[in-house]
Amino acid sequence: MTSDSPARTVRLGVVGLGYWGPNLARNFAGLDGCELRWCCDLDAAASARWQKTFPQTRFTAELGDLLDDPELDAVVIATHVPSHAPLALRVLQARKHCFVEKPLAQSAEQAAAVVEAAESSDRTLMVGHLLEYHPGVRKLKELLDSGELGELHYMYSNRLNLGKIREDENALWSLGAHDVSVVLHLLDGEEPEEVAAHGEAFLRDGVEDVVFCYLRFPSGRIAHLHLSWLDPHKERRFTLVGSKRMASFDDMALERKLTIYDKGFDPDFHNYGEYITRSGDVMSPQISNEEPLRIECRHFIDSVREGTEPLSGPQSGLRAVRVLEALQRSLDAGGVAQRLELAH
Repeated sequence: MTSDSPARTVRLGVVGLGYWGPNLARNFAGLDGCELRWCCDLDAAASARWQKTFPQTRFTAELGDLLDDPELDAVVIATHVPSHAPLALRVLQARKHCFVEKPLAQSAEQAAAVVEAAESSDRTLMVGHLLEYHPGVRKLKELLDSGELGELHYMYSNRLNLGKIREDENALWSLGAHDVSVVLHLLDGEEPEEVAAHGEAFLRDGVEDVVFCYLRFPSGRIAHLHLSWLDPHKERRFTLVGSKRMASFDDMALERKLTIYDKGFDPDFHNYGEYITRSGDVMSPQISNEEPLRIECRHFIDSVREGTEPLSGPQSGLRAVRVLEALQRSLDAGGVAQRLELAH
């Protein structure tokens, strides 16, 4: 992909000023070497609400105004999910770098078209898999890669809360996009060979409020996801169980977000085939408290400027959509397991 001069400021626009877009605008506007040149939203009231916060930024209701600006380098898409892929295609076809919020698309076919457009235009495409940039998740990845946990047996996640109820996407796509991306990231992009999902819609017909997902990988590792916005607990937790140690990342904890447990079973050499329970120390390594969104936004700017592949680049976005789509097929089939044709 084409890189920009390191000395030149990256000028970008944010499309979508609803729930998440203003957070992206705030972070990009606060980065050195980045200019928030445009904000775009169809809702005039939303634009008016943020004009005082970003007085040097141009506001419009037309994406075309951004795409026609020859000095604009990149566009950030934070609109409702069904519009992600169509808007990303327009941005890339206009030869602008593109950051699109998760998920990249609602189908693998759509996602593949966006990936192809990024390759054809020679422009950076990055997907907002925010948790991949969280210092706690990065530490989990270090623990896995270093072998400190031993051989990973399985992992599970809980992403629970009371609200926010969605209308145009179920708990799988709204909440599971986070956890699926983290699972694939921790496993170095290994895709599951089989998935299954069970869920129910209690509040709105056809929109599942709670979903349980199972993923089985060719390596023998498995993952389980519990996703719900209809739950008394507010929980965002990942637990990894290895042959040597276990680890838990609790994003809701104010302190000790990451905990390593020296627990497991060791072979009993006095009794063949038997095991001895090991319950050793519990450790909480220090991790950075820098805002993950700031890290993610800075990574996009660096990728645009240097012409490097983002951590959550095109293939990362496509893999996540492939898995989400397979899980949705299982959900629609009443929990029948679905096999994935492994991508190479």
